[in-house]
Amino acid sequence: MGGVAALARAAGHEVTGCDRSIYPPMSTQLKKLGIDIHEGVDASQLDIAPDCVVVGNVMSRGVDVVEAMLDRGLPYLSGPQWLAEHVLHERHVFAVAGTHGKTTTSSMLAWILEDAGHAPGFLVGGVPANFGDSARYGESRYFVVEADEYDTAFFDKRAKFVHYRPRTLILNNLEYDHADIYSDVEAILWQFHQLLRTVPGRGRIIRNAADQNLQKLLEMGCWTPVETFGTKGDTDWSASFADKVERRISMQGPDGSSAETRWQSGGLYNLENALAAVAAAASAGVSLEKAVDAMSRFEGVKRRMERTATVADIAIYDDFAHHPTAIRKAIASLRNRYPGHRVVVAIEPRSNTMRLGVHNDAIADSLKGADLVWMYRPKEMGEDFAAALSSLGAKIRVFSDYDQLVSDMSARVLSGDQVVFMSNGAFGSARQTLTAILQRTRGS
Repeated sequence: MGGVAALARAAGHEVTGCDRSIYPPMSTQLKKLGIDIHEGVDASQLDIAPDCVVVGNVMSRGVDVVEAMLDRGLPYLSGPQWLAEHVLHERHVFAVAGTHGKTTTSSMLAWILEDAGHAPGFLVGGVPANFGDSARYGESRYFVVEADEYDTAFFDKRAKFVHYRPRTLILNNLEYDHADIYSDVEAILWQFHQLLRTVPGRGRIIRNAADQNLQKLLEMGCWTPVETFGTKGDTDWSASFADKVERRISMQGPDGSSAETRWQSGGLYNLENALAAVAAAASAGVSLEKAVDAMSRFEGVKRRMERTATVADIAIYDDFAHHPTAIRKAIASLRNRYPGHRVVVAIEPRSNTMRLGVHNDAIADSLKGADLVWMYRPKEMGEDFAAALSSLGAKIRVFSDYDQLVSDMSARVLSGDQVVFMSNGAFGSARQTLTAILQRTRGS
């Protein structure tokens, strides 16, 4: 929604907005754009009598601002519908869909197109470091959008991505998630199939060949040419690491072309993300060699394994990982890139799916690759959650208070540690607090 606000501002509209809580990096970006943000969801902000209200999917019936909007008869749209009608129409839309990697892959693709001189528009769920903003209107016919399967709005329960009508679609992976709105993976598959129905026959689908749920999806019906990508097996697009510490990558295309470069990212999951982006960029005529070369200058995305500080040789990262698969892959990536160093994790189970206990059986297994784990336990997490963590033994410490968690971490982290804070929220500013304590007690 912050990105939609930025696009509306770029289109010349006066934009204001509200949310229950406001925090960086989005709050910083919106302030820089001159967008007035109101913390809270009371009705008073509608007193300006807006020409249109764009409603995010976190807003529901019973919320003051929503009830006031309906009672006053104000015109309203969902974010995806506004985007489709005012930005995406008559453009070549690149949509990036899947359970994991959407933000990073979208950012990589936008950067490849930018580096190739195409000046694309984009809307992603994070802030790509190469651009400094989560959204841009763009100067060309190309637009990259992160295509989320979450529902659209309280009045439109379709997945957001059915509004986008992509010509080029990336399918990264598909797992069960969003337990608050989907009963099982079959319900998610059904929504993804509605997305496939919107891709034209002259378009292109780029899909992860190793994902069995994606294979099942295509068997439900597909009317668009499909190209596969992967790091194992026989695929149209393939990639591998050219060294043991994941500093160099090598990619091959369906025409036999290949290219290699040094990059700043890491992890097998990011290699797959990059390969998908390179493959999709071919729809805009970007050669594999030029796309791979662009990846050498890709600087990452805020909150996606972003190193925010190094204090006394203790590296501190901010990461958005909140699904067991993403958690496991993030830990494995750090382990490979920094052999011989401890990987230390602080995690906040904040997503609706996590808080509903759906991932209880998988969470401990996803964390076992870490040397130490600090878990923040929200008050609503039940005894089943604690029991699920028992297999981690002495390596896990659980706290229900942010300050106590940080205090305990500050006494136990060691020089050389790779410390990752994992949350899709603010984590009570725990990362910033730990950084400040270490700067004060151990020096810079």
